[in-house]
Amino acid sequence: MSIKTLEILEQIKTLSALETAQLVEQIETTFDINASPSPIFPNFTVPLIINDEIEAPTEFDVVVDSVPADKKISVLKTVRVITDLGLKEAKEFVDTLPKTIKSGITKTEATEIRKQLEEAGASISIINS
Repeated sequence: MSIKTLEILEQIKTLSALETAQLVEQIETTFDINASPSPIFPNFTVPLIINDEIEAPTEFDVVVDSVPADKKISVLKTVRVITDLGLKEAKEFVDTLPKTIKSGITKTEATEIRKQLEEAGASISIINS
């Protein structure tokens, strides 16, 4: 592209949508051209590709991202309930975040665990397995 063309393009980028539409109309009128889609392919549309093999995720992981210091004990208790870990293991879990607390579970289970941990004060992420 020439420098002149690039300069014009940069100026067009600063126009509002209305100004751009008016510019297109003026160019069409001035040069007696039509900027609408080509009549060579009047019924051509971009196909929407739907792959039946792509399925919505069914398994999720719940990750404890962080815990504020003042909520650590509350989260630790909730971690013990969710995981059946002992006190020492639950403390190690909470001290080494971020960490996955449950893996390969349903969306409903993941949402319930997220709710419990967020109520206790933790920051949580749910990711696809």
